[in-house]
Amino acid sequence: MASQLLQKKSIDKLIAYANLQGHRLRKSLGPWSLTALGIGAIIGTGIFILTGTAAAGEVLEMHSVLKAPLLDLLLHGTKAIGTAGRPGAGPGIALSFLLVAIACALAGLCYAELASMIPIAGSAYTYSYATLGEIVAWIIGWDLILEYAVSNMAVAVGFSAYVDSLLGGFGLRLPACISQPVFDDSLHRTGSYFNVPGFLIVMILTVILVMGIRESAGANNVMVGIKITAILIFIIAASRFIHVSNWKPFMPNGWQGVLTGGAIVFFTYIGFDSVSTAAEECKNPQRDVPFGIIASLVICATLYITVALVLTGVQYWPTLRNAAPVANALMALGLPNVMKWVTIGALTGMISSMLVFQLGQARVWFAMSRDGLLPAVFSKVHSRFLTPHISTWVAGFAVAIPSGLFNIGTLADLSNIGTLFAFVLVSLGVLMLRRTQPDRRRSFRTPWVPAVPILSIVSCIILMASLPLETWLRFLVWLAIGLAIYLTYSRHHSEFGGKPRTSAIEAPLSCN
Repeated sequence: MASQLLQKKSIDKLIAYANLQGHRLRKSLGPWSLTALGIGAIIGTGIFILTGTAAAGEVLEMHSVLKAPLLDLLLHGTKAIGTAGRPGAGPGIALSFLLVAIACALAGLCYAELASMIPIAGSAYTYSYATLGEIVAWIIGWDLILEYAVSNMAVAVGFSAYVDSLLGGFGLRLPACISQPVFDDSLHRTGSYFNVPGFLIVMILTVILVMGIRESAGANNVMVGIKITAILIFIIAASRFIHVSNWKPFMPNGWQGVLTGGAIVFFTYIGFDSVSTAAEECKNPQRDVPFGIIASLVICATLYITVALVLTGVQYWPTLRNAAPVANALMALGLPNVMKWVTIGALTGMISSMLVFQLGQARVWFAMSRDGLLPAVFSKVHSRFLTPHISTWVAGFAVAIPSGLFNIGTLADLSNIGTLFAFVLVSLGVLMLRRTQPDRRRSFRTPWVPAVPILSIVSCIILMASLPLETWLRFLVWLAIGLAIYLTYSRHHSEFGGKPRTSAIEAPLSCN
């Protein structure tokens, strides 16, 4: 068993098995479709909400040790309890977005190298199987399932609230009994029967994903176009009202404010890893996946920084601590029609990010099933649409039903810690393969190795340590549940646990 835990998948076998009839996905994505997937995942509600929160700072309730960041507890012990909050970055939030983009780019460069070498569905899960062994692959796969599911549950709940807000602008309101979760954060009943909009949007996206990757990418391209248009409308309309005096001082709380602002806005960038989950459906993954990852990060960072500068230029930064800073700023400027466009852009951003994350989640289920770590039914491919339809339906219901029942916004940090953990393992994978397979062809090579992977690992660990202790405990509980499933089922059904998959995998190789 000990040897099985560290067994690694052959990259050649992974690629060959992915091309077997019945397991092959349709290859229809090009570089710009992948870039649009990245933008769809990265630009959600964060650009319209977190920009204001990070600029103005936030007051945190830390009356319990569970609410305190792990790093503060390690450095200050119980004195960390009762910390007043995070100082605002002020107009320096533009620097926060830039610094976080650089940190994510370090991980993105590592993703790009592994994606060009291993163009297989599953993202960090597949890379870990090829570089770090079966048990690490299982852990990261189980972690990715949590990351994608929790992110989309939170967005689906927020989507319902935004729909109600948009309708309110036209004098309409959704009945609270069908537009709010059944339970609040404390699991007390709200009086609602079910959050119908949150459930329906996830199921509609599930149908689109089952119909095909080309159709899904086409829908995402349209939504990305709409939300970028909304962002540009805000920038152009609001920039006429910029007062340079609002930018002074640029960093009112110094670098501490800029760095803490970066910790808040980090959540906005984590979607770029979903680009690599679609690697198996690319026409030329060795070239297109690295392009999609890097291009989406550059485009999104430019948009984030520009919006931050305009927003802090039209409103004095302490006034931005509210639930809808961009919309409120536009109303204060007397631009209600522009505000409606921004709300539509925010809704479209939510939908496109949910679409891409649902795609990524289903591909992780598919890849883990194909390797035997999950039941084989999840790796079945639809005979007509050539999509992993069962995985997609299961992932859809797994997100849609909790979205109708619970307000799980308080669990959003689980998505952060899961993503950062994936970044760490991908960066480790680059270091491992550079040592164990230095001569393997790499269409894209991470520059300045080992410096870039090491910096990526260090920055991700620091950001993980800035999350509350309760997030770490929830994460460890989830991993413990996953480990129990691995020990009782997955290790007995994987290739290395005795499941007869090797001959099927090696068959295509013998033809070369």
